[in-house]
Amino acid sequence: MTSVLRRSPAADTSPGGGRARRAHPVRRWVVRVALLVALALVTYVVVTFIQVWIVSHRDRARPADAIVVLGAAQYDCTPSPVLEQRLDHALELYRDGIAGRIVVTGGKQAGDRCTEARSSAEYLMDAGVPEADLLREDQGSNTWESLAASARILRDQGMTRAVLVTSGYHALRVEAIADELGLDASVSPSHKGGSLHDYLEETAAVSVGRIIGFGRLVNLDDQVEEQIDTTISTDRRAGG
Repeated sequence: MTSVLRRSPAADTSPGGGRARRAHPVRRWVVRVALLVALALVTYVVVTFIQVWIVSHRDRARPADAIVVLGAAQYDCTPSPVLEQRLDHALELYRDGIAGRIVVTGGKQAGDRCTEARSSAEYLMDAGVPEADLLREDQGSNTWESLAASARILRDQGMTRAVLVTSGYHALRVEAIADELGLDASVSPSHKGGSLHDYLEETAAVSVGRIIGFGRLVNLDDQVEEQIDTTISTDRRAGG
């Protein structure tokens, strides 16, 4: 009788078969790690988005030494709708006695006659704020630069606490930048909330800034401000 011997697959000692079997657990491990990393990143971004939304609706104004108005576009020495909104809110805080000094911020673009700080100061003086109560930071071209320079101005004046005025969508990033700069500050939004586009851009900026530092994200400010200026200006024209 002729017997037929069958070799079990487990007994396959061929070089190719062994490598294939060993590779499967490795691939599964790599896929699982990649999925966990992707899930962690998605969770991180979603949580950041929620934080941006929550902070955009929260007013944390408190008594301070100065009110710092984050600059926005100006047109031939006239504040844009976004900047005017921030200045009106700062004026309200000033009149409510939150602080006795206002720091206006922002430089100018090539070809501009005025800096954002100058147009802001003139607007506030026309509204009755004495020039002696105004401090100017007129070199910054983005939020990080303006806040860093404002922090130096405040320290030179012996001031330690500030209320920062900006648009609601921008509040979380402003808080984070102030913290990075060691500035004791709270944020009081000039208007609460923002569009989905605003939230998405700010979520991206905050998500990356928390990892690499906000000083490396300065170019995003100009893009965001330009977009928001355009949106609010259009909305105002539509509303009469």
